[in-house]
Amino acid sequence: MAQYLIFLAISTSVFALFSLGLNLQWGFTGLINFGSVAFMTLGAYTTVLLSLKGIPLLISAIIGAIVAALLGLGIGFLTLRLREDYLSIVTIGVGEVIRLVLSNQMLPVGDKWVQGTFGVQSYPIPLLTFNPNLFSRFVMIGLLTLVSSISLWQLWRWIIAAKVTVKDTNPVESPEAISAFYAPKRKASKQEFTSRLLTGIVLGILAIAVYISGVIGIYEFKDNPQVGLMLVSLIVLALVFWRLEILVRSPWGRVLKAIREDEEVPKALGKNVFWYKLQSFMLGGAIAGIAGALFAWQLRAIYPDGFQPQLTFDSWIMVILGGSGNNLGTLVGAVIFFGYDAITREVLPKVVPLDDARLGAFRIMFIGLILMVLMILRPQGILGKKEELTLGK
Repeated sequence: MAQYLIFLAISTSVFALFSLGLNLQWGFTGLINFGSVAFMTLGAYTTVLLSLKGIPLLISAIIGAIVAALLGLGIGFLTLRLREDYLSIVTIGVGEVIRLVLSNQMLPVGDKWVQGTFGVQSYPIPLLTFNPNLFSRFVMIGLLTLVSSISLWQLWRWIIAAKVTVKDTNPVESPEAISAFYAPKRKASKQEFTSRLLTGIVLGILAIAVYISGVIGIYEFKDNPQVGLMLVSLIVLALVFWRLEILVRSPWGRVLKAIREDEEVPKALGKNVFWYKLQSFMLGGAIAGIAGALFAWQLRAIYPDGFQPQLTFDSWIMVILGGSGNNLGTLVGAVIFFGYDAITREVLPKVVPLDDARLGAFRIMFIGLILMVLMILRPQGILGKKEELTLGK
């Protein structure tokens, strides 16, 4: 059970990170990207191929993120001055072009060249061969405890924030900040507070379960080396989430939201809308590139066909479920998606008398039905705000 929870924690962390990049592009900026998998693919292959050349994993992953960001730069210069539908068409095409090129290209795997369709195997993975002593185990448990404690504390603050109105006693001396400061503060409704409370309780229970499984895995590290990757994934996700929250609440993030709502308004205020869009697209691509590195480390062997467009649409499902324009909602969407995936894999074969192929189609059909009902009853997603809804714009 502990090993399965560790596997789920890694998968959820990787795709939550992947979806955070998409949420920055679409949820906060209104950029429709149907080719997110292209950034993940470049991040994964760049990291793996560089690590096989002897470059340290951290540097390889950073370079992979930079390459993914450069892809965003190239796509952005070509399409961001045009209508949004051009961006969506181009990103779909770029994702497929990259996958097909990798399938038909000879790749420099170590000291030899290998046909792309054969994939890449036997590459370095963080902490896979690590043999921790007692002190190292305590350090790993300490890091896991720190990440879990901060997560639970932030969940508690998020729940309480719906009930308590916090006033800023030191507003920045600018007309915009002062007017926002003296504007009436809106407390959350009872329904919203209840929703936050239930969501926080579920996420808290899951965080505690993952923490316990992680501690058990660290104690039995030789039997389950994947726990090292779980720790790395959770730390990376926590750091990216933390910095994104700061960014989207900053003046830069408020400009992105203004662009999403009506880009003519920030233009009238003298903002370079194209440059802000490009920054958002590149940063979202870099985050997807980091997720690609983690995804490759989890798979332990990567093939071009493993980066199908389905991964992009899985990410869209997570963002829509949790609520666009809400980073915590994206995490909730990833948890729901993989929770649904795990439960249906175990329960449906015992309930629905279908073979494996039809069962897989039934699972996809059912989550599609869930999305349809959600779009009717709560189009903004579980934690999204209706006034910030980007669907249909």
